[in-house]
Amino acid sequence: MESGSKMTARLMLAVGGAVLGSLQFGYNTGVINAPQKVIEEFYNQTWLTRYEEPITTGTLTTLWSLSVAIFSVGGMVGSFSVGLFVNRFGRRNSMLMSNSLAFLAAILMGFSKVAYSFEMLILGRFIVGLYSGLTTGFVPMYVGEVSPTALRGALGTFHQLGIVVGILIAQVFGMDLIMGNESLWPLLLGFTFIPSLLQCIILPFAPESPRFLLINRNEENKAKSVLKKLRGTTDVSSDLQEMKEESRQMMREKKVTILELFRSPLYQQPILIAIVLQLSQQLSGINAVFYYSTSIFEKSGVEQPVYATIGSGVVNTAFTVVSLFVVERAGRRTLHLIGLAGMAGCAVLMTIALVLLDQMAWMSYISIIAIFGFVAFFEIGPGPIPWFIVAELFSQGPRPAAFAVAGLSNWTSNFIVGMGFQYVEQLCGPYVFIIFTVLLILFFIFTYFKVPETRGRTFDEIASGFRQGGASQSDKTPDEFRSLGADSQV
Repeated sequence: MESGSKMTARLMLAVGGAVLGSLQFGYNTGVINAPQKVIEEFYNQTWLTRYEEPITTGTLTTLWSLSVAIFSVGGMVGSFSVGLFVNRFGRRNSMLMSNSLAFLAAILMGFSKVAYSFEMLILGRFIVGLYSGLTTGFVPMYVGEVSPTALRGALGTFHQLGIVVGILIAQVFGMDLIMGNESLWPLLLGFTFIPSLLQCIILPFAPESPRFLLINRNEENKAKSVLKKLRGTTDVSSDLQEMKEESRQMMREKKVTILELFRSPLYQQPILIAIVLQLSQQLSGINAVFYYSTSIFEKSGVEQPVYATIGSGVVNTAFTVVSLFVVERAGRRTLHLIGLAGMAGCAVLMTIALVLLDQMAWMSYISIIAIFGFVAFFEIGPGPIPWFIVAELFSQGPRPAAFAVAGLSNWTSNFIVGMGFQYVEQLCGPYVFIIFTVLLILFFIFTYFKVPETRGRTFDEIASGFRQGGASQSDKTPDEFRSLGADSQV
């Protein structure tokens, strides 16, 4: 393996420290589902203590929905604020600073029961959502910028691996036997303190992004020193040359704002791809499966649905690891297409199983297989790829603004699915996954015709491709791509 593409201890420390933020995002996404009944009882007792009457069903439903959905609202605000931090404070320092939000959220949620305050819990959920929104921008950006080109896809997948491991930990800890009970649920919500503490210990030993140091701060000697540690070699001239080329290209472009991403013909196609890929992740139906997996398994006749839900979390994690090993061989575009097609097939199978469940009891096993398959195909492509491909589609200048737009798209669609699925499911019954099947087919068509392959290409080569027509060259090899001339201008 060439020196520039090997895994070094410093690189692993940087990536490992960063993805603790991804684990936080996953944990706080999944943690609220299991203890629903005991938290609702806490709301009822708090209401009774304050107003000397039981809470009405409508008020309880509203408070619970707010507790779940406010996390996504915080995520929207946080993701849109990414650009305010990363260019001012740097990628690594932004991650460190954001942990103050996680600490505050953990304290509010952890002490809400003692204080008899559901307002503290809801505010804590909003603040940890704010933190998670920032994280979905900081982590993929930092990992993409410290990784060598040959390992960028594999290391980019670690962000998604952190998310799914976080979800799995939340599912296991949320069991009645562990922390999902009446006495320990505040600890379950406050556990978010621990990964933040770990990240605060690890990240000071990780380097700042060399691209940020060279391109944004013009500190070439620092960038060179960091690159030598990250790559484990003294010869980092090719990395430096590529960054300098990107820096020269950036100087020829005016400062890129969020509005400029949509106005400039140079960025319209990559920002469209970034948004649609984020939508393909959230509108694929995966969150519907995660949010309501226990009730889906109950309808399928599973006697212990909580264990089946944890089983889907294990499948989730296992196939993210599979994606990690194949993404640099198969390519981003190919894996995304395979994932979308597989999910569409499993959605059809799930619909058939749910429709025929009353007539044939064995269909419950088919629905479980369909759910596990749906989750597996999601983690092969639509799970990890939309996060790190945003870093690949944009050069250093527009990258923070692009992450803000992509993150907002992701969190907004997450919020819509979380709020709307219950009502759509009541309306459509077992046919609800047909809606997701149609969306998955549309995303497959878009990916096939519009998304370029980015495997093995430098950031500037990818940007150059868009300047010269980009996606139409989606099947060109990296060598053919280089012949286009990375320095050409529109």
